[in-house]
Amino acid sequence: MRILKSTSDFTHLTGIPLQPESVRTLHTAIEYRRELLSKIASAKHRIYLCSLYLQNDEAGAEILWALYTAKAARPALDIAVLVDWHRAQRGLIGAGKSGGNAAWYQAISKANHYAVALYGVPVQTRELFGVLHLKGFVIDDEVIYSGASLNNVYLHKQDKYRHDRYLLVHNKVLANCMVQFIREHLLSAAAVHRLDMPEIPATRSIRSEIKQFREKLKRARYDCHVADNESGTQQLSVTPLVGVGKNNPLNKVICQLLAASRQQISICTPYFNFPLTVTREINRALKRGVRISIIVGDKTANDFFIPPDQPFKAIAALPYLYEVNLRRFAKAHQAAIASQQLQLHLWKDADNSFHLKGLWIDKHYALMTGNNLNPRAFRLDLENALLIHDPQLLLLAQRQQELNSIMENTSQLLHYRELEKLTDYPDPVRKLLSRLSRTRLDRLAYRVL
Repeated sequence: MRILKSTSDFTHLTGIPLQPESVRTLHTAIEYRRELLSKIASAKHRIYLCSLYLQNDEAGAEILWALYTAKAARPALDIAVLVDWHRAQRGLIGAGKSGGNAAWYQAISKANHYAVALYGVPVQTRELFGVLHLKGFVIDDEVIYSGASLNNVYLHKQDKYRHDRYLLVHNKVLANCMVQFIREHLLSAAAVHRLDMPEIPATRSIRSEIKQFREKLKRARYDCHVADNESGTQQLSVTPLVGVGKNNPLNKVICQLLAASRQQISICTPYFNFPLTVTREINRALKRGVRISIIVGDKTANDFFIPPDQPFKAIAALPYLYEVNLRRFAKAHQAAIASQQLQLHLWKDADNSFHLKGLWIDKHYALMTGNNLNPRAFRLDLENALLIHDPQLLLLAQRQQELNSIMENTSQLLHYRELEKLTDYPDPVRKLLSRLSRTRLDRLAYRVL
């Protein structure tokens, strides 16, 4: 698949032809969970699930049990679950030391004769410097794409939910392409091991394999077989993209999408911390007169937020760090905010959290991705995306319905002073952020968190 060389040849990006009726967007986590369980139950020949983690909780157990049930009903079913190697072998942030989800996988797998393979994918030798952030489930010829991982809050199994985006694409070529990538570039790697089997190798014992694996991932691409007479620039299509490390193909396409805009850009990001290249393209788009709408979670809708009346942990400073960034950005662009050329929307729904990512460009392009549009995503993690090109606006109504649904729980920021400043924050947060700023460690935090 050819990758864009410059903005001028953007329309020649090879895509997989789609029928509009084969694309469906869901709007809630409950719908997503029900659809996922239904597809697993009816799977005929393959299930490939790729997620940051499959959590040991009620929702995670429901998914895992559904996989074992499907396998028992159809033993020939090809099932593989891929999660991040490091994330699976530790407890939750702030919790005590534990064997993580991997210990649970092993206990469940042993009781079920190791029928469902759960793989750990180590993108780096340490979690801090890179994780498997690849998204997309393939069930038969259906691709279910979301930034959500698999646990109670992402799947709205209990009272709280973490809002994300949810796209279903029924397309055999796309499904085959994504499965081929997993088989060729992930499951065949010497660094990748099953986490549900006993005696998992220690990370230090496979360090050289992990380093070689990462270097190979930098060259890995989706290889979708589309006949020349099927591809074209004037039809509805989807292009899968993947990248890891600096200047990778996915990063380039994100920046080229922004650079190609002429009328409208809409952006969703849960952690307001754009890479410098993205900020530059936004500034250039504003100068061109492009109207830009950015939807970001309120700091209280950040998954790291801890209410001030609860015991403080250092990780709880992150939402405030992102708000500092947002306030600085808003202040620099106050004139564009006042003229409504730039619209900043804060999402908040009770004590639920916000995890949406993606781009919509000039009605014709939409990027569905797990990429957080931050320096970590652009430099460290293995990321992917689905780029939908809709030159005939066949999905315009569906796209607008999704945006309307997202906007239901937002409020528009009309002035940067509406955001709290450092002196307004709780004492533990203010002291920690001040110390980070003095030592310039806040810059490191922006790059890796």
